[in-house]
Amino acid sequence: MKSNRRSFLAASTGVGLSVAAIAAPSVARANQTFNWKMTSAYPKGSPFYMSGPGSATDLAERIAAMSNGRLKIQVFGAGELIPAFEGFDAVRSGTIEMNHANSYFWTGKTFAAQYFTAVPFGLNYQGMNGWLYDGGGLALWNEVYEPFGMVAMPCGNTGVQMTGWFKKEIQTLDDLKGLKMRIPGLAGKVLASLGVDVKVLPGGEIFPALERGVIDAAEFVGPYQDKRMGLYKAAKYYYTTGWHEPATTSELLINKKAWDSLPADLQAVVRNASAACNVIGEAWCQRNNAEAMQELITDLGVIAQPLPTPIVEAMRAETMKVLDAASANDPLVKKVQDSYFAFKGKYDVWAGYSEGAYHSTVRQTKA
Repeated sequence: MKSNRRSFLAASTGVGLSVAAIAAPSVARANQTFNWKMTSAYPKGSPFYMSGPGSATDLAERIAAMSNGRLKIQVFGAGELIPAFEGFDAVRSGTIEMNHANSYFWTGKTFAAQYFTAVPFGLNYQGMNGWLYDGGGLALWNEVYEPFGMVAMPCGNTGVQMTGWFKKEIQTLDDLKGLKMRIPGLAGKVLASLGVDVKVLPGGEIFPALERGVIDAAEFVGPYQDKRMGLYKAAKYYYTTGWHEPATTSELLINKKAWDSLPADLQAVVRNASAACNVIGEAWCQRNNAEAMQELITDLGVIAQPLPTPIVEAMRAETMKVLDAASANDPLVKKVQDSYFAFKGKYDVWAGYSEGAYHSTVRQTKA
């Protein structure tokens, strides 16, 4: 009996040691700390992008808090560590682990990336989130970046943006010809096809270029951001037709090897912190834009108006030409575009019964 008991205890002890040996790497991995760098396409201190709710800084602070300090991220504004538009290459090479920007800045790397920021005449904020989180968009986003060794996710959204600031009134399509305008992404391609001399400038360079006449018009974000940059001092015509970016998604871009080095719980922290910033940042934009728009019109003499309908319709037609040409030459672009517009078709029907009905009836009703 004693012999059997000793044998049982010895066997049990052996099993315990084996389990402990197997579990040890997992425990060590769970206790491992990471110190990463994250760059931005926007200058240090820029509201929404680099400071305040939903910003890159806010994202890093949330990740540090949620991970109990196991994942710490040092945040660098544009030009502090790398130039504004070199985040893609820096993440790809592993020079940095993360970049906070917008995917349409990488059009020269892969045309398909632009669909994950904004598509002219495309999905609004609610629809974009529906496609990304529950309509296959996020999986496609990562499929696009797989050959580059990177993963991405949404981490903010401005909501609908303004067409931009113009030094002169735009009445016909001829007024666009030869116009020098700062505007990135698919919208830039559309306007270029209509005769606009398109420029892509970092945010910090827009006001001086507009003020000195280097450009005649500029698009940035919306009332709060544009007012803060002083764009109203250089141009008085503010076109409000948000045709080009009905919802502009911020991108968290991550080196795939660095991402794979994180344990599952820290990956979950990053995903959930990013999703939180996606909601919180957009809410911040709604409040601040409402207040800034009123001030621009009431106190600062800005002429805010929609573009003439014929111009908008010409832009709509040109948008589809640009998209169809791109999808005809690249199977991956076609795959992304087909998914995006299939989702949009269904969403538009629902939005007509929900958001559309609200804006056409309920919102117009006086209390």
